[in-house]
Formats: sequence, C-alpha cells, structure tokens
Amino acid sequence: MTSTIRINRERLWRTLMELKEIGGYDDEATGLRGVRRLALTDADAEARRRCVQWMTEAGLDVRVDRIGNVYATRPGRDRTLPCVLMGSHIDTVATGGAFDGTLGVLGGIEVMRTLNDAGVETLRDVEVGFFTEEEGVRFGIDMLGSAVTAGRIPLDQAHKLTDADGKTVEEELLRIGFDGDAHERRPIPYAYIECHIEQGPLLADAGVDVGIVEGVQSISWQRLIVAGEAAHAGTTPIESRHDAGLVAAAVVVELRRMCDSGEFGRLRATVGTFDIGAGQTNVIPHRATITVDLRNPDDKLMTAAEQHLADYVEALAQAHGVTTTWERMAKTAVVPFDAAIQDVLAATADDLGLPYVRAMSGAGHDAQEIAAICPTAMVFVAGEHGGISHTPREYSNPDACGNGTDVLANAVLRLAQQP
Repeated sequence: MTSTIRINRERLWRTLMELKEIGGYDDEATGLRGVRRLALTDADAEARRRCVQWMTEAGLDVRVDRIGNVYATRPGRDRTLPCVLMGSHIDTVATGGAFDGTLGVLGGIEVMRTLNDAGVETLRDVEVGFFTEEEGVRFGIDMLGSAVTAGRIPLDQAHKLTDADGKTVEEELLRIGFDGDAHERRPIPYAYIECHIEQGPLLADAGVDVGIVEGVQSISWQRLIVAGEAAHAGTTPIESRHDAGLVAAAVVVELRRMCDSGEFGRLRATVGTFDIGAGQTNVIPHRATITVDLRNPDDKLMTAAEQHLADYVEALAQAHGVTTTWERMAKTAVVPFDAAIQDVLAATADDLGLPYVRAMSGAGHDAQEIAAICPTAMVFVAGEHGGISHTPREYSNPDACGNGTDVLANAVLRLAQQP
C-alpha cells in the first residue's frame, strides 16, 4: 500500500495569495480585493508565466500546445505508460476571486512539490496543466482549451473566435507568446482529477470540506435577439407598439416561472446579459439582446425546457409583432464521472480521516471535456458565504484548500503507482 503524503499548506496558500494579485483590483461593490484575469489578456499572460516559473522550479518539463494549454510533467519510471493528469484553469470572470480554477492548478503544482519533498518515485508520469479560456467570458465559449484538446471543438474554429473588440484567439495567443507548438490533441491520460472549489452551499451545509463529484449537469447557453420598432413613447398607443425590450423582459420572467414550477425538474435559468443598446427615455426600444443560461441535471428535462422556451418566445413574438433570432453559444449534455476514480477519491478521503459528501456539479468544468477521452473525476472544496463564487466574496479557507489538495495528492499517487 502506498504511504500517505501531506502537502505543504502554507506554501499552497502563499502561491494562491500571490497569484491573486496578478489581475487584482479593488472592487467597489464589495469593498474587497477581486481578480480580473480574462483569458489571453496581459494579466492572464503574467499569471501564466508565473505558473510556468513555479513548474520549472519544481523540476517539471513544461510544454504549451497550439490552443495555449500548458502542461508540466514529472517523469515516472515507465515513460511508455499514460500519465495521471491534474489540472484546471487560471483565467477568471471580470469580477472573480482567488480560488475558482486556480486552486486546482496551484494545488496540482503543490502536489508535484510534495512528491519531490518526499522523494517519491511514481511508476507513471504525473502531469499538471491549465486550460485556455475556461470561463468563456472573453471569447464566448467556455471550457475552450479543454474542448479543443478533447476534440469537441476544432482548433481552426477556436482560433477564429473573436472578443468584443474583434481580436481573435489566434492573434491573442501570438501576442502573449503562448501559441505553443505541441499538438492540441494531447496524449490520452490514464486518469484525470480536477480539484475545484464547489461554488455552492452543499458542502458547507453538510459541514464537510471535501466533496466527491459524480458528474456535471447539462448546460445550455443561447443568445436571443429581439427586433422590434422604435417609436415615440408618448404618442404610440400601447396596442400599436412593437417593444423589443418588453418581449425580452417577458422572457426573463417566464424563465423564473419555469424554474419555480418544478415542471422541468431542478432547472436553473439565468439571463446574465440584457442589452437594449443606446436606450432613450422617451423612445420604445427597437432591439434587445439577452443571453439565456440553462442548467439541468436531467437531459430530457433540459430538452423539454428548451422546447418550451422556444415555443413561448415564438408566441410572444407573434403577439407583439417582433422578430426573434436564436444563436447557440454552447450546449453540453450531462457528463457522469468515472465510478472507479470516484471510489479512489472516496477511499483516499477515508484514509485521511476526512468526511465527504457526493455531489453533482452545477457549474461547468474542464473535467467534463476531459471525461470524453479518459477516466475522470473531481474533488470539491467547500467555500464560505454559501460557497459564493464569481465575485470577490469567493473564499475557501486554508484548511479546506489543504484538505482537498491532500485528497488530490494521495489519489493521484495511488493512480500513478498502478501498473
């Protein structure tokens, strides 16, 4: 039986706090220090270079692929065997915190340091990596780098994606120096484990620091464009209006009704952007654009919800004399994680004396993409303030981060010793 190792918690916390300052900003809404590190920006480039520095200082062999994913390898005794891979992302949303994604990457680097400190030689290579544009905030497709390496999105398609200023992924990779030469379809790992903050309240409510993730629920992103007719606010009768803003607002209300009804199971719906352009006080909006984010742990109920919404919007458009256009941004089905890897994580937590719960992820993760190519599972780490995330209030305490990373380290070690 493989002996138990323990990561250096103080060292892990120092790296988390150091990386937090790259892209750090003072958030007026919360009065806290937040992180704004959108993919392939200057801040992201600086954070990437810092992580690569830590990887090389740990004696790891670093490579960068053609979508900008970065991997670092600690060689095992048998280089012909597939590796055990850890990873996540270091890009953030515009109002992010220090832990989302970053914990999995820096925790993985800390696992490598711990293996070095303990003088442990593994049978298999162990790798840690971070993937490009997990959040999807800048270029519109989440889990982009992992989706490319798993083969769901072709490299050429990913390279051509543009941000709000018309800059492409390929141009920005070149600009920041992370247009690597390694092939984007990476060698298939033996197993992949991602450590990530929960971003929800389940672990905290259960009073545990660690969660074993059973899978990721279905995610649907769509953009709805409503085209109406501008007209005078004072002279146009209500019954004669073609109000794009009203139609968009009605969709928001209907989405909440759908969630509250229970008709579509545990549906969650969010309109994250609502744009009526350069609106004027006394002019009826002629155009509205909203994004619709749907989540559901049941694929059939997700399909039913999407169909209901499409029918509702069509009827609404006819009633108000507007036209509507749907644009698909992203769609992923429910992704179950590997039962055997989950069992390794559970046994590891038991051996460490760490209570845990099993949970379904409400958020999307790189792990759901990598699950298409190798056995995959995730370790969740509890957060405070109800597990709130995507805000500077995001916080997981040092003990929780340490416990989750201990589970990661020992599960990876077990897998890396398997013939």
